[in-house]
Amino acid sequence: MKLSAFSERISLTGASVWETHTRAILAKERSEDVVVMSVGDNEVDTPAIVVNAAISALQRGDTHYSPVEGKKALRSAVADRQNRLFGLNVTPSNVTITAGTQNALFMAASLLLDPGDEVIVADPMYATYGATLSATGAKIVCLQCPRENGFLPDVAKLESLVTNRTKAIFFATPVNPTGVVFDQKTLEKIADVAIRHDLWVVADEVYSELIFEGEHLSIATLPDMQNRCITIGSLSKSHSMTGWRAGWAIGPEIFSSKAAAFCLNVTYGLPGFIQEAAIVALQLDTSKTRQLYQKRRDIALKKLSALPNVKFLHPQSGMFILLCVEQTGMDSKTFVRALFEQTKVSVLDAQAFGEDLRGMVRINFALDEQILEDGLDRIIDFLGKNEKPMDKE
Repeated sequence: MKLSAFSERISLTGASVWETHTRAILAKERSEDVVVMSVGDNEVDTPAIVVNAAISALQRGDTHYSPVEGKKALRSAVADRQNRLFGLNVTPSNVTITAGTQNALFMAASLLLDPGDEVIVADPMYATYGATLSATGAKIVCLQCPRENGFLPDVAKLESLVTNRTKAIFFATPVNPTGVVFDQKTLEKIADVAIRHDLWVVADEVYSELIFEGEHLSIATLPDMQNRCITIGSLSKSHSMTGWRAGWAIGPEIFSSKAAAFCLNVTYGLPGFIQEAAIVALQLDTSKTRQLYQKRRDIALKKLSALPNVKFLHPQSGMFILLCVEQTGMDSKTFVRALFEQTKVSVLDAQAFGEDLRGMVRINFALDEQILEDGLDRIIDFLGKNEKPMDKE
């Protein structure tokens, strides 16, 4: 007996990138002295007011089926957020509630792409994008975001990537893992190409409320874009709700009408008590969370800046710093393994996000400050012990 071709396409590409992280989690469960800096989570628990909203909903008997596309009250709250933040005209009928951003990405890919289509993706990209998009049978065409361009998309080459098979453009801004925020010029060029070639645009904006320098511009706000744009977001990062799986996809009604059918077949709706918690969460001010992340980013930057011959990317947003490890003579995969074996600190091989990140590792700085400093000190010590002597001219 054989499995389907789909089962191969959806298999995790680069699954080995998580091997050291998995080892770290198991070691932590054994109470070993481990510092986990390899996953996009933080030690801050969900605000009590949000947790209590879920408990109250459970106590009221909200344990039954909910509308598959999401409760209208939550869809209204998401729509109100978009309209307040970006001056859009989103209605509840444009919003579909999903089990986190990942579910929304898979839904968008499934509803927009057919086998044989081509989809342009800004690269580096989050590690799941490859399998998520390939699962549809579409071909991924990479729009490079090279180092020499500050990891912004090389939009001058975007037009040349479009063929008669191109169906959509996918990107995230702010970007995981680089922390780069797409500027207005970049988004305007993407929008121009999308409009002229009648393409869908899928914008993953999960980090939009965690920007430290600059500001977030949603591509849906640009002229003639709202009706061809799918905007994806969630409460995971901004509200410390990674485990709740509360996300959304916003798009024109031609999309959202089919999105409900997708949810019917995949999740049969998000649990009602989670949605009640999400409604409360959307009323909260996230500025303190952003300030906390920025403070911890600055701690990491200060520590790393004190090191000679160490290069790293200054993130504008998010929760990660990319550290160059080429000076050790190790490739990034070897570095990750050796670092954990010798220091019990787990980081992630950034090359899993794209070839332009070769020789770099991703470090989560959104940790308790004492844990963060301990982890960074171990990394710095490891770098010092493994730095290759510089060649003398």
